[in-house]
Amino acid sequence: MRPSDGDRTSAGYSGTPLPAKLGIKPGDVVGLVGAPRDFSLTLGDLPPGVTLRFGARGTCSALIWFVRSQAELEKNIKRFAARASHAHPWIAWQKGKRRVSPDEKSVRKAALAAGLVDFKICAFDGAWSGLRFALRKAI
Repeated sequence: MRPSDGDRTSAGYSGTPLPAKLGIKPGDVVGLVGAPRDFSLTLGDLPPGVTLRFGARGTCSALIWFVRSQAELEKNIKRFAARASHAHPWIAWQKGKRRVSPDEKSVRKAALAAGLVDFKICAFDGAWSGLRFALRKAI
C-alpha cells in the first residue's frame, strides 16, 4: 500500500519526492540491500529508466543499505565503503529501534572509520532514515 499524502506530511516530508531527495536520476540502477518488502512503493514514482535491484550485485549508480543491527553494520561496513567510488551510497536505520538497530550517531561513526563522510540526511518514511556518504578525500 502506498502512503497517502497525509502519511507523508505526518512523517515530516517536505513535499519533495523521495527519489529526488535520494539523488536518483533517470537511467540509474539503484541497489537496495536489506530493503523492506514494500520499499518500492515508498519510493513512489521513479524517474524514467530507473531500475531497482534488490541486492548489491553488479554495478549500481546508487546503493541503499538498510541496516538492522549494530553487528551487521560493523561486519559489513568496509565492504559497503569499497562500493562508494562506484555508487552514491546511503545507509538507512530504523527510527525508534535503538536497542536493536543502530542510530544516526553509530552509523556515522562506523562509516567515518571506514573512510566515508556523510553529507546529507533524509527521512525515507515514518520508519527509516538514512545518511548519504562519499569517500573521504585525502588531504
